[in-house]
Amino acid sequence: MAATSSDPVSVSRSHGVSALGEMSLLKKRKFSPSTVALRTADYDCIAALLPTLTYDDYYIEPSLIDLANREHADAGYCSRVSNFTVGRVNYGSIRFFGETDVRWLNLDQIVRFDQNQVVVYEDEGSKPKIGSGLNKAAEVTLVLNFPPKEALFALDDNGMENFVFKLKNKTEKQGARFISFNASNREWKFAVRHFSRFGFTEEDEDDMDIADATVEEGPENSREGTREEEKRHENDGMMVDDPRLSPSGAVLSHSLPAHLGLDPLKMQELRMVMFPTGEEDEELFDSFSRQKLSFKKQASRTDAANTPPLTSGQVSTLQSSGQRKSHRITPTAIWGTPSPLSSSPSSKQALIEYDVSKTSPGPSTNILMAQQNKAVLPRMRKIDGFRVDLKCDSPVGNLSNAIVDAALFMGRSFRVGWGPNGLLAHSGLPVRNNGYEKGLSSLVNIERVAFDQTVRDEEKKVKEELIDLRFISPLNLHKSLEYETVSIQVGSFNLKLRRPICSSLKLPEVCRHYTEIVEQQFDVSGLCASDRVILMHQVMIWELIKVLFSEREGSSTLALTRVDDVVDMLADKKMEPLDIEPEAEPFVRRAEFSSWLQESVCHRVQAEVSCLNDGDNLIHIFSLLTGRQLDAAVELAACQGDVRLACLLSQAGGSMVSRSDMASQLEVWRSNGLDFNFIEKDRLRLYELLAGNIQGALHDSVLDWKRYLGLLMWYQLPPDTSLPVIIDTYEHLLDQEIAPDPVPVYIDEGLLDQATDISTGVHYDLAYYLMLLHAKKEETSGVLKTMFSSFSSTFDALDHHIIWHQRSILEAVGAFNYKDLYVLDMSLVSQLLCLRQCHWAIYVVLNMPQDLDVPGLHASVIKEILFQYCEIWSSHEEQRKFIEDLGIPSAWMDEALAIYFQYYGNQMKAFNHLLACSSWQKAHLIFVISIAHSLFLSSEDSRLWKLATSLEEHKSEIADWDLGAGIYIDFYLLRGSLRGEDTMPELDSIDKKNVACRDFFTRLNKSLLVWGSKLPLDVRATYSEMANELCMLLMSSNGEKSTCANQLSRFNTLLGAPIPEDQRFSHMQDAVSAFTFWLKEGVLATDL
Repeated sequence: MAATSSDPVSVSRSHGVSALGEMSLLKKRKFSPSTVALRTADYDCIAALLPTLTYDDYYIEPSLIDLANREHADAGYCSRVSNFTVGRVNYGSIRFFGETDVRWLNLDQIVRFDQNQVVVYEDEGSKPKIGSGLNKAAEVTLVLNFPPKEALFALDDNGMENFVFKLKNKTEKQGARFISFNASNREWKFAVRHFSRFGFTEEDEDDMDIADATVEEGPENSREGTREEEKRHENDGMMVDDPRLSPSGAVLSHSLPAHLGLDPLKMQELRMVMFPTGEEDEELFDSFSRQKLSFKKQASRTDAANTPPLTSGQVSTLQSSGQRKSHRITPTAIWGTPSPLSSSPSSKQALIEYDVSKTSPGPSTNILMAQQNKAVLPRMRKIDGFRVDLKCDSPVGNLSNAIVDAALFMGRSFRVGWGPNGLLAHSGLPVRNNGYEKGLSSLVNIERVAFDQTVRDEEKKVKEELIDLRFISPLNLHKSLEYETVSIQVGSFNLKLRRPICSSLKLPEVCRHYTEIVEQQFDVSGLCASDRVILMHQVMIWELIKVLFSEREGSSTLALTRVDDVVDMLADKKMEPLDIEPEAEPFVRRAEFSSWLQESVCHRVQAEVSCLNDGDNLIHIFSLLTGRQLDAAVELAACQGDVRLACLLSQAGGSMVSRSDMASQLEVWRSNGLDFNFIEKDRLRLYELLAGNIQGALHDSVLDWKRYLGLLMWYQLPPDTSLPVIIDTYEHLLDQEIAPDPVPVYIDEGLLDQATDISTGVHYDLAYYLMLLHAKKEETSGVLKTMFSSFSSTFDALDHHIIWHQRSILEAVGAFNYKDLYVLDMSLVSQLLCLRQCHWAIYVVLNMPQDLDVPGLHASVIKEILFQYCEIWSSHEEQRKFIEDLGIPSAWMDEALAIYFQYYGNQMKAFNHLLACSSWQKAHLIFVISIAHSLFLSSEDSRLWKLATSLEEHKSEIADWDLGAGIYIDFYLLRGSLRGEDTMPELDSIDKKNVACRDFFTRLNKSLLVWGSKLPLDVRATYSEMANELCMLLMSSNGEKSTCANQLSRFNTLLGAPIPEDQRFSHMQDAVSAFTFWLKEGVLATDL
């Protein structure tokens, strides 16, 4: 590209002058003449450069012969060998990325392959810094010698997937990146950034147990495989010492002591002294370690009991291997033969076997906890950890299902808690299982909480129609209501909360719309009988809300539900039906409530009557009276020829005069000693009821609470009694344990057998709570939490879809004002999130009332939803648009998207979203660590300049700007100035340019120190390339007045640059050569 003065990054980095020269520093070393055919004296120098490798089963690519020939043809080739490879036959290989300097390397001491592991630079003291020598990025291939071929080939697809997942987990725990596993040749490939020790120890091999994933074999095959495996392990135990082992023969399980600056071999010796029994550290999978340890100890005791004593020769032969395999267990313990501690074959399963590959692509975090699963429902299993023999006494007596037992058996790592998507992990008895006679806390159960049970049919399949009718449609109706907004300040943003408003005059219409939505659900196929009963109850609840809390326009003619109620009421009050005064409003409401009550108990009366015989006419009449079906009762008595009874029934529930006459007549009969044995008992019950004595009429009969309330209102209390007085009277009788409890509908209708065994406690039916709310508004705040729980209307404790709307409508009409109902709001939010309705969940949050005692609640919940469920709402344009219309700040959405893309490795998109949400510090961090170096190394200078300058406007808000993105901007400016461009006019002399380069190199070194391990290896390579390019440009900038002192100062600047050692040595040689030349020519003293 052509150079321009306006764009300092548009010029190619290829421009510059080569170094003055390079001095070869060769060391005399031993080299085998049989390796390379020495034809001339030149090969003596070449042989000194080649790496040392004397073991027969080790190899390198290119070979020693190829290295010698290429070095002879191209001087310096051994300092830049591409894709250099070191390997051992049947063990594996290492292919180093890029160019590698292999000169003078003693591969015999640097690289060692053992079974299932490789060590590079075992001596931590001699290990070079990262990026130098062989301590650099590479691809490692290990040939695993476990599990047995028979077990590996017997794996099905799920078993192989589980085994590969364990390999991947092991790879990531060692700081490497998994590439592949080839089951046919058992090659495990992974990439590393630098070297210490990689692979498997003996205990790691134990944790890779695949017995639970293999297919079941017959007894013969199983025994044969066990014998073959035992033979293989015996042969391993008799192996002679590997000459490449350290003098002590110790093999560390990890390189932690070395990273702490300690001597690994001394730490191993100290460990063997302090722990002679060979107790192991926590291994590959933490959740398996406790179980494995118990198995190993038991297997070791079994082997010790069954193995004959060893001779002295055998002891000496096995001594060295015993140091390395101090805790070897038998193959039967490894490959799944049940342990003596196990009571069933299933005990060989892991403590908690949860297939992450089916549900989660990554580790759990606070923000992306649900999106690890990509909203895929997990596969459920009942997991057995290990079964303790019932013959063994528990350490705590008979409390075998106590939590303390779980801790004793499972160790301190045991815990109970919640997982994503409603997973509950716990010990003891399953939540809904009553079949255990004795539970064991050594069992772990993983169960999924059914948040979506309400949208499933009889076959437990999710019905899309139910999602729409039970969630989407009601919420759309709720959204269409009038509302007022309340703005709250959250940082620099305004969040608009919604509060629906509904007048009492419009309440009947709103209730009618909700009722229509409920009635549409009856047409959905596959609903069970209990669901239909709950739906009918919801219809009646909406009707009751309309009756109790609505108002009417005007005070003239009113359309009432039942004319007979109005006639009875008006007859008692001596009024004309077309002239109702405002004072009559309570009686009109009473009449409507009476009509609602009759409709609520109608099905109970019909069910009771259908079970009667033809001769039970008096019982039939009594049942009709409990539902106030007076017309049918009178007609039945008349048909039976009992005219007098029919006349009495026609006056039932009327004026108090008729009741008083009937009560007086009964009292006269009793005072005159009338023998009531000559009167049917059922007829006397009717007389008692007509006299207003409902307790005498019922005797020991059991009646549901709604019909009891009806008898109280229709036959005992005066017909002009207001509704609040009726409810107060029933509550008083309830406190005296005379009236039946107003139990929820699922208990009242006998639905518990079809649902679940729960204890309702003090929960009553929602209809009763609504009556209390109407009768005593100022005294019901104490029961509102109980009233608006799911148990008041359904047996599904997690279903709050309808109770939330009923609460909201009652608040809208002013029936109550109570803010502490956040549990109800968050319960509905959880249901909506389970159904992937993120936008509606945020809508519910915005409808939560503001509480000054809990500041920032709405913002924190909304952000959590945006973060955890980012993949769902961002992939549905409808949801995203809905959230924007709700007034959610776009910066919150961009922040969630940034975290989402950063989690999945799309750093560029994460950077753009962080810029959009003005998160300059986080954007700067991603730019420095993940973006800048890749653009620089790929020569995308213009794009890099554009991104860096976009951050420069906000550098005052960014910490360490000068050590991050500022470095790239200053590099381009400084490079342009060294090339003669007008990018930095203040650098008008070679001395100023030299000082600027020196300051820049100081910043590069400081940046490496400040960022430390956060910077990947490519960033260090980028800094090195920057420094190298500026060094060449600086040395080529020879001004007219350049003196020896100037040049020596520039050489001093170059030596402080973060460049590779070979280039620094080259500059040092150039400086020495120049100094020698000036000294020889005699110009040095003049210039100085």
